[in-house]
Amino acid sequence: AATALLSAPATAVVGTPSPPPLQLFNSMTKKKEPFVPRVEGKVGMYVCGVTPYDFSHVGHARAYVAFDVLYRYLKFLGYEVEYVRNFTDIDDKIIKRANQNGETVTSLSSRFIAEFLADVAELQCLPPTHEPRVTEHIDNIIDLIKEIIKNDKAYVVDGDVYFSVDNFPEYLSLSGRILDHNRAGSRVAVDTRKRNPADFALWKAAKEGEPSWESPWGDGRPGWHIECSAMSAHYLGHVFDIHGGGKDLIFPHHENELAQSRAAYPESEIITLYHPLALRFFLMRTHYKSDANHSDKALEIASDRVYYIYQTLYDCDEVLSLHREENISVPVPAEEQKLVDDHNKAF
Repeated sequence: AATALLSAPATAVVGTPSPPPLQLFNSMTKKKEPFVPRVEGKVGMYVCGVTPYDFSHVGHARAYVAFDVLYRYLKFLGYEVEYVRNFTDIDDKIIKRANQNGETVTSLSSRFIAEFLADVAELQCLPPTHEPRVTEHIDNIIDLIKEIIKNDKAYVVDGDVYFSVDNFPEYLSLSGRILDHNRAGSRVAVDTRKRNPADFALWKAAKEGEPSWESPWGDGRPGWHIECSAMSAHYLGHVFDIHGGGKDLIFPHHENELAQSRAAYPESEIITLYHPLALRFFLMRTHYKSDANHSDKALEIASDRVYYIYQTLYDCDEVLSLHREENISVPVPAEEQKLVDDHNKAF
């Protein structure tokens, strides 16, 4: 499922006339709220992108179709939308897969970025305003880490930089988890250098055979969570309107992003079997906050319905082509207002 985190409502700056009111679910408050952009008539939206180490899957399609529909609808309402969707092109998974394949990290990530872009294009997703890569924003990431350290919310150990959850009382305010329940356990060995087992890496010291960049703490590379904080701030500012991604990213990724930002500044096989629009239609029939469980039967039904829609349009075109355009009267149903209420019950 897709999830959206809205910024707290702020006083809108006077500008162009306001579009109709829109209601969206706020992951922070756990309720549906009127959407009030920080700047009237403009929306900044950041959606966490893929880690390109393999082909896309249906879960990716679920999230990106959901936010594509939101993007389109915001534009339809008259908003000027700046939409950012990133690529995490340096990561443990990418390094591991590149080593297994005997290729460079850049070669692997670039190849799967191209595959991803082809997939979302097949799904008729509009391109975002910006599609930054982590490796293009190392300086921004380092600058953000410096701010977090300066504000005593992070510490350096042997070239690694960790975020201190104990020094940030608001930590876990998004996910609602309890800090004691988040301590490292059976799946991850506890790093005794950490002040708290829940502290997470902002910068990782260089390891032999891995890509690295110079930094004030020694050569290394960024941690996963800090990357999106830095890129979203670079393009949209430190506070923006909508932050989205898959539901599985609420914790730890979005939780840690939120903490960092506040601390610094007080799918291929299915498309082969079914038409991409059938998959898009199937995904759009489920509310964006709900899980979408796909099956061959569900996709066959979606495919039939897409065919019916196109066949109906074709038949109408044939019939209407026999009449003069000025003699055709098309009534418009008063359904638009239903759409602005959390996209009705689905999209």
